[in-house]
Amino acid sequence: MDPAEQHVSDTGTAGVIARPPLLFLAALLLGLASDRLLTLSFAVPAGDPVHWIVAGSLILIGIALAAAGIRNFSSAATPVPTNQPTRALVTTGIHGWSRNPIYLGLFLIYGGIGIAARSPSTLILMLPLAITMRYGVVAREEAYLERRFGDAYRDYKARVRRWL
Repeated sequence: MDPAEQHVSDTGTAGVIARPPLLFLAALLLGLASDRLLTLSFAVPAGDPVHWIVAGSLILIGIALAAAGIRNFSSAATPVPTNQPTRALVTTGIHGWSRNPIYLGLFLIYGGIGIAARSPSTLILMLPLAITMRYGVVAREEAYLERRFGDAYRDYKARVRRWL
């Protein structure tokens, strides 16, 4: 059996600081609320069709990436939620292109919503969100997967980029 497809059954988890969808939702709500309180203007004029095309494209591509990542995890019978133990190291499909396609998809969806809502605060909050995701979620998950799958994960990490 390929070590990358090896299933394990212990109960450890990555110990991330919060569930990633909740981090994205919190940043989005904080950004939208901040726009109500502050008077920042959005650089693109209202009603510009390019604004809607860009926003819609980001959201659709983000949904496709996240769905492909979730489908990959489901096919490998490993849970998507970070508060459950990983049962298999998934290295094929979309995960052969990006180690974090679900998070990449969530960032694209978040950015698309920020553009669609014409929310400068939401877009500004992408930087602290990215830092939080990188160090509070992804770094912890990578350390966990390295402990759990050893050389198979290190080989995968050497072959596939974290984001793009």
